[in-house]
Amino acid sequence: MLTPQLYGAIEAGGTKFVCAAARDVDDTATETRIPTTTPARTLRDVTEFFAAAAAELGRFDAFGIASFGPVDLNRASPTFGQILATPKPGWSHTDLVTPLAQRFECPVRIDTDVNAAALAEASRGAGDLFGTLVYVTVGTGIGGGAFVNGETLKGLLHPEMGHTRVVRDARDGDFPGICPFHGDCLEGLASGPAMQARWRQPAEDLPEDHPGWALEARYLALALVTFVCTLSPQRIIMGGGVMSKPLLFPLIRSHVLELLNNYVRAPELLQQIDSFIVPPALGHRAGALGGLALAADAVRAPLRSELTADR
Repeated sequence: MLTPQLYGAIEAGGTKFVCAAARDVDDTATETRIPTTTPARTLRDVTEFFAAAAAELGRFDAFGIASFGPVDLNRASPTFGQILATPKPGWSHTDLVTPLAQRFECPVRIDTDVNAAALAEASRGAGDLFGTLVYVTVGTGIGGGAFVNGETLKGLLHPEMGHTRVVRDARDGDFPGICPFHGDCLEGLASGPAMQARWRQPAEDLPEDHPGWALEARYLALALVTFVCTLSPQRIIMGGGVMSKPLLFPLIRSHVLELLNNYVRAPELLQQIDSFIVPPALGHRAGALGGLALAADAVRAPLRSELTADR
């Protein structure tokens, strides 16, 4: 009798690394959360967790990493698998792939956390009936991933939807934005820290009638309209801590319809907007499950460079 495959998954976040070992995407054998501190300490703790899991469960067949970005996803690049320039202190140029590939001698797939979440939702969540979808997370930062015709979207780098430039609202002229690269991009204006900087209190503490929510919905809707017009998704999934405020979804949907102004005349928008812009079905586990999906795909469809463990 064949032993089921053993997959390792990592959701690498700015505050914690969620690590899981699973026999398949529905059967997690062990899981842990490791605080994101220095790269050396964090990656040491990650490899030690998986080494202990391997001693108990057997050899890993593949790993999948869903990482905060920006990250180099080009396998031909000398910096493949590395975090690129990031505001996270000390993490720029950190290699996430090589420590796992060398320690466990198996394929390692990597994608952005939001691309991986889009993959998970497309395969077994809120987007499992659609070939093209966008996943947006609004929290400490804003990120977006796209699933297009069966694959996550990658090209020059990967989608950086959180840094989309949006039209400044006239009510918001005095707030400079907080993005260290762009100031008033979407993340600089509408992330959780941006809301706190503007209103001097955390977003979750703002009452429902606070004007901040209308402004937040407007900025997010402006970005979604851009994604609708450029990627033509069949569904948009919105997660993250800020989106846990229930009033945001109806506000965003209303603004999207207003901004599109009947130009995109798809029934999914005009008649079914409540099922076009939706929360994630997988909740906070979308990233980790995306990591498992990446690992499973590495076994199903291996790449030549993965077979030789050349890094």
